[in-house]
Amino acid sequence: MSTRSRTVLVAAMGVLLLAAAAGSEPRASGGTDAAHLELLSSGRFPSARACRNCHPNHYEQWSGSQHAYAQLSPVFNAMHGTLVQQTNGTLGDFCIRCHTPVGMQLDEPLFVSNLERAQPSREGVTCAVCHRMRRDYGKVSGRIGLAEGGLEEPISGPTGNAELKRVLGDSGTFRRVRDGDDQLGIHGDVLTFAPIRTSAFCGTCHDVTSPTGVRLEEAFSEYRHSPAAAEGIRCQDCHMSTDPGAPSGFAQGPAAIVGGRPTRIRTLTDHRFVGPDYSVVHPGLFPFNERAHDLATMEQWLTFDWKAGWGTDAYEDQADPEATYPDRWRDFGDRYDARDVIEENLERLDKIADARRALLKKGYRLGEPRLVPGTDHLDIHVEVSNGTTGHNVPTGFTAERLVWLHTVLRGADGAVLFESGDLDANGDVRDSHSRYVHNGEVEHDDLLFTLQSRFVLQNLREGERESILTVNHAASPLPFVRPDPIPNFVSGGPAGTRLHKKGIEPGGARDHRYRIPRAVLAKGQPPYQLTVELKAAMVPVNLIGEIMGVGFDYGMSASEVAEGVVAGHQVLWVRERSIGEGDFQ
Repeated sequence: MSTRSRTVLVAAMGVLLLAAAAGSEPRASGGTDAAHLELLSSGRFPSARACRNCHPNHYEQWSGSQHAYAQLSPVFNAMHGTLVQQTNGTLGDFCIRCHTPVGMQLDEPLFVSNLERAQPSREGVTCAVCHRMRRDYGKVSGRIGLAEGGLEEPISGPTGNAELKRVLGDSGTFRRVRDGDDQLGIHGDVLTFAPIRTSAFCGTCHDVTSPTGVRLEEAFSEYRHSPAAAEGIRCQDCHMSTDPGAPSGFAQGPAAIVGGRPTRIRTLTDHRFVGPDYSVVHPGLFPFNERAHDLATMEQWLTFDWKAGWGTDAYEDQADPEATYPDRWRDFGDRYDARDVIEENLERLDKIADARRALLKKGYRLGEPRLVPGTDHLDIHVEVSNGTTGHNVPTGFTAERLVWLHTVLRGADGAVLFESGDLDANGDVRDSHSRYVHNGEVEHDDLLFTLQSRFVLQNLREGERESILTVNHAASPLPFVRPDPIPNFVSGGPAGTRLHKKGIEPGGARDHRYRIPRAVLAKGQPPYQLTVELKAAMVPVNLIGEIMGVGFDYGMSASEVAEGVVAGHQVLWVRERSIGEGDFQ
């Protein structure tokens, strides 16, 4: 195994513990073992790459989606590994079974680099996850079983077998060809699976209760009690529509291209699954790209220094002829080919970022600032509201969703008189989880507006404290996940941990007040300039610090992951206002 592969999940004690908890040792990447793994897994579950042959549009949308990124995420892998380690393996596959259902059904180790997983399992929520489901599970926190078999085995879908039967019976029109063969790999049957049309189907993974009773995610539960549900609007109507985040209807087109011929026109759902997460990994790895797969392995892509400009004219024209490169990239022609893939994926990531921002702007609304003068102060009121009717904002795993206001008041000369929502040197807001605040190096932001929910843990000797993760170290130095002896419905909730939700309900709003003392205003001259930005981040940087002990996949350092998180911060709305003398009357 290469040095990089050995270091992708560092912290040797953590790796040994988690591998033992999984009942298996990590496999070596590459070589005979990897080839065997790939062969065996393809016979049990097809890769999305196989589905791409007939469903290119679906694959293109999915390949850059959050579902595709679910298992590739180094943040998720480290968080999952930390929780498994801190619970001495007793957490099991609770987290990862939603992020790689195929990998868990293949009985892969709980904690291992994605470089060492089978292709279908590293694809996260791949095609087979939704379209090989046979049973209506409902809310089961991802505990599902998938029908196994190669590409030719039946799949589950919303419309059944009629069109496929026509295609299979018309070989003259629908030419089917496979390399070295006369027959294209194609599933032989489509089973009508009505639940795939319902919101409850999404609730299988998007409504999560921890083994200790903590309600970690309540997206589906929030939806069930929402105005959208009362109107009959489904999750799919907004999140798979032509305009993600709004019930804008669906596209129309052929579901498949078989042998170069399209099937009949039908309703097409959008498989981008736009949401708040974004990639922090090498752009040669994600989005999934057929050209990238054909050009190099994942390990080889990790050695391609795209940030240095490899494969660009600016770099290659000035490259030192004596410079050394990894074996795969010694030839400048290969570096140019790789650069083409990188540029294609970077362009796709930019489009995904635009779609993410558009979606989040539908969910979060920012009102115009209102001024209320006082005798010795100026109050600035800002309203943030929920623009959706289907669920809270944020929703899902709200303890890791950072949505906040960055508010700055400047004097006429541009000098900053007041600021809230700015970031510390790590990239965190100045709240109680900021390491700089904790160390007394910067002041706590007492007027911070944030919608991030918090885990609240019960201390051993009564009292509570906030925590970034759910494992209650204050209660036990050696925690295990055990069934609670007292049912939650008796106690009203889990005994040691609860989630303090701060999201905004459908149709709701929060009015936030900034009180600026006159003494602060006196340090500048009017007219003052007020700027309020509503910002969104995938996760707070302090989470990266909390989970870094087990290491990050792909050999990434904690600082590299944190830089990627901060680079993905988005400004959703901006409100500006000039404040003159007349506003104080």
